[in-house]
Amino acid sequence: MTPEQPQRHEPAGNGAPESVPKRKRPIRLRNASMTALRQFGQNNIPTDVQSDIHMLSIIGQIEGHMVLPPKNKSTKYEHILPQLMAIEENPKIKGLLVVLNTVGGDIEAGLAIAEMLASMTKPTVSLILGGGHSIGVPIAVAADYSFIARTASMTIHPIRLTGLVISVPQTYEYLEKMQDRVVKFVTSHSNISEDRFRQLMFQTGELVRDVGTVLVGEAAVKEGLIDEVGGLAQAIQKLHAYINENQKNLH
Repeated sequence: MTPEQPQRHEPAGNGAPESVPKRKRPIRLRNASMTALRQFGQNNIPTDVQSDIHMLSIIGQIEGHMVLPPKNKSTKYEHILPQLMAIEENPKIKGLLVVLNTVGGDIEAGLAIAEMLASMTKPTVSLILGGGHSIGVPIAVAADYSFIARTASMTIHPIRLTGLVISVPQTYEYLEKMQDRVVKFVTSHSNISEDRFRQLMFQTGELVRDVGTVLVGEAAVKEGLIDEVGGLAQAIQKLHAYINENQKNLH
């Protein structure tokens, strides 16, 4: 027996060799989750279970009137405010969970988010994971009830200005007025007194090259800034309790 000879394709009438048809490879359908992960850096959120709770995340730096560099992770206040309005008007959403892991950012943008959050009629619960620093403090206390993870921290410090500062008395008066806005909002939406909050704000010897205080987990609760130490389960449980209470009041 002789081995089979490989098939040869004879030249066509014009003398050119016939083209060998290429084998078609099966097209593999990419998983939607993997595609989302590669393109957007996130997985798809499960949508099979319908929930009456909406989660809103405040992450990175809170961006105000100036656009931050592309490498900065930021939360744009002009994106958050319309979401809060849509949540307030959506009858399917019964409660809002605000999750914070922010370094702070623009004062007026942060206060705008905090004021709008505090004025909502639907139950709101905030949860600090990682950190809720600087202007993130008013946002955290703006909710009806606030939680902080045991290892999460909050930095309280005086406000700062970036860029050109004119060294005149009016500048410092303006800074004092802006600082009063933050202090009064925090103290009116939490259990900490104004004197104690200012004392923590101007404390020296704790932060390197800065003035202020870092509160970690239980310390924020003891100061009256946050209501309770807890995580996601406790926050959702509390929010459901508020929702059930609202439903009873409606009937």
